[in-house]
Amino acid sequence: MYAVIDVETTGLRASWHDRIIEIAVVRVDEHGRVQDEWCSLINPNRDLGPQHIHGISAAEAGRAPAFAQLAGHISELLRGRTLVAHNLAFDALFLSSEFRHLGLTVPVDTQHGLCTMQLAPHFLPSAGRSLLDCRRAAGMPAHQAHSALHDARAAADLLAHYLTITGAPPPWAPTVARSRSLPWPAVPAATAAAVRRRAPGVREPHFLTRLADRLPRQQEPRADAYLDLLDRALLDRDISATEADGLVAVAESLGLGRADVRCLHKRYLTGLAGIALADGVLTPAERHDLDSVATLVGLSAAAVDRALADAEGTAASPGRQFWQLRSGDLVVFTGTMTPDREEWQAGAEAAGLLVGEGVTKKTRLLVAADPDSMSGKAKKARQYGIPIVHPEAYRSMLENLLLPA
Repeated sequence: MYAVIDVETTGLRASWHDRIIEIAVVRVDEHGRVQDEWCSLINPNRDLGPQHIHGISAAEAGRAPAFAQLAGHISELLRGRTLVAHNLAFDALFLSSEFRHLGLTVPVDTQHGLCTMQLAPHFLPSAGRSLLDCRRAAGMPAHQAHSALHDARAAADLLAHYLTITGAPPPWAPTVARSRSLPWPAVPAATAAAVRRRAPGVREPHFLTRLADRLPRQQEPRADAYLDLLDRALLDRDISATEADGLVAVAESLGLGRADVRCLHKRYLTGLAGIALADGVLTPAERHDLDSVATLVGLSAAAVDRALADAEGTAASPGRQFWQLRSGDLVVFTGTMTPDREEWQAGAEAAGLLVGEGVTKKTRLLVAADPDSMSGKAKKARQYGIPIVHPEAYRSMLENLLLPA
């Protein structure tokens, strides 16, 4: 009977280049009873816009299917149903735009559906426009806003409330009847499974768990490529999901199992311990840094103690060159930041750095609101092997900026 939808998007302009990043469909019967529900993240192949609003990380979206891979299933969920949404004009605009990108015209618009926001004045005269206000006026509890599935469920509840008040048949019965026979184009079958967003507070498993668990090699593996990538990943003392994917890919390409990689991590930690002890003093800050690195690479505090014991009395390799931000380096910023990006750029220039608008091979560092960003700048930075760090990590680098001799 009805298909209640909600979409989360990268922005507000489907006519420009904003895209859907999450879609939910809750199907209900003529009485408003839920029959089934479906939801998936969508990979928009671009930056995610105001992430502080929708709460979707680039790591999650980057591993989700593209709209084209799910279009067949979405069309089957909507075919023959009356489309319902809270602010249907917005959701229908984006949904029809996504199908249009595939060269398809679908009967998704305000003329062929119901808007729970537009219906509110008839059933909830005291309510405001928002879904939260309408639910409150109907005596319903608050819901988790800006999550496609929670918003679709909330709008479905509101529709059920309207159906209870109006009785049968509802005044929009002609719209329901027309929806059953609306022509939908032939859409290729779905080629991917839905991917849900992680629940709040649920963290991604450590990347080591994705490597094969086998005994260590008899001979030490040649793993310079892995250690070099690990060095770059730990530059900002964080391993983003994109960096974790890269580490797993390099380890697998080298034939390294989980035990092999743990050995390399221990060796890496011992090297850092040797650097910390080079002056004969281990400061609290250095110990904290070693503990942080150990946690990131899946080692315990006891491993730090062993690394310090193994490194005691040794010096750092004299030929080792460490990455450091220098005055005159070219930095680029991407994503929605707090404070505004312009303020970060002004601070960089005041510190003696050069600020670029786009990433080139001369760029030394990309500062991203989300290091897993799929923006054009981030894609180019990964292509050129340019480090990508979070603004807070960049702030620490700025404090230790290397001035010209």
